[in-house]
Amino acid sequence: MSAAPALPEKPKGKRPIGWIIAAAVVVVAIVVALIVGAVRSGGSDDGAAAGGSPKTVTIGVADKSLSYWSTYTKLAKSKLNVTVKLTNFSDYSLPNPALKDKQLDLNQFQHIQYLADYNVTSNDDLQPIGSTAVYPLPLYATKYDDVADLPEGAKVAIPDDSINQARALLILQAAKLVTLEDGGSAFSTTTDIESSKVDVQPLNASQTANALQQGSVAAAVVNNNYATAAGLPISDAIYQDDPSSASAAPYVNVFAVRNADKDNTTYLDLAKLFQDESVQKVFKKDLPEAVSRDESASTLQEELAKVEQDAKAAKQ
Repeated sequence: MSAAPALPEKPKGKRPIGWIIAAAVVVVAIVVALIVGAVRSGGSDDGAAAGGSPKTVTIGVADKSLSYWSTYTKLAKSKLNVTVKLTNFSDYSLPNPALKDKQLDLNQFQHIQYLADYNVTSNDDLQPIGSTAVYPLPLYATKYDDVADLPEGAKVAIPDDSINQARALLILQAAKLVTLEDGGSAFSTTTDIESSKVDVQPLNASQTANALQQGSVAAAVVNNNYATAAGLPISDAIYQDDPSSASAAPYVNVFAVRNADKDNTTYLDLAKLFQDESVQKVFKKDLPEAVSRDESASTLQEELAKVEQDAKAAKQ
């Protein structure tokens, strides 16, 4: 019997070109999806790089009219691709609740001591993420050139909020106008005055400058923002504390955020942006008496924790 004929091998024909194109499209789609996913996971909604998607951030302030904020907002747009909207407050009691209620993303108006007192009193946990400056707290007088010139019993206005009141009382004590129980503290009140040459008048912080200019008080401790708004020249100050001393650490002004946002890179970048040379140049022109401070978020948060402990002890 003859052998069965061998079957011919199947020809190695070319695969249809349509299949190849379809496969290539699938591969490209997968690569694109992976790249997009990586970018989104890496930047999320925290990123503030200039090449990222534009963002809008609202910051609560107390001195919106000063020109350094214009420099700052322009720089935020050009460097970080962030549109900063400033909301101005004339009452210090409002920006923290507004931040807590998410009407703001950040605020920048207060020092650590004020923030600590707010957190303890309101059972909140706002956190500092960047510093700006320490402002000396001046005692102003329009008719007197020296503290010693204030007459016995002269009315002196001080801010009535708990933190600025304590600091103002320490200034009056350093100026030898009052004596405080046990030497006073960062949480002293008018009830701690043991003796006084002057009649201390606690007023809303926004009204101290007005009281001085209207002549209802002989002198007044006026917060920097309100002094600027009222046009009080620093030459009218007859006394002030030392913003460069170690004891001034609790009075470093800060950018504050909700605790959940303390690691948000966009907000951290905005806080750091304040230290940019172009912002600092205008800031120092606007507020020559301010002493700039550049502290890390962790350092500020550690200081806040310490002051909060002191605040809790003072309220017991």
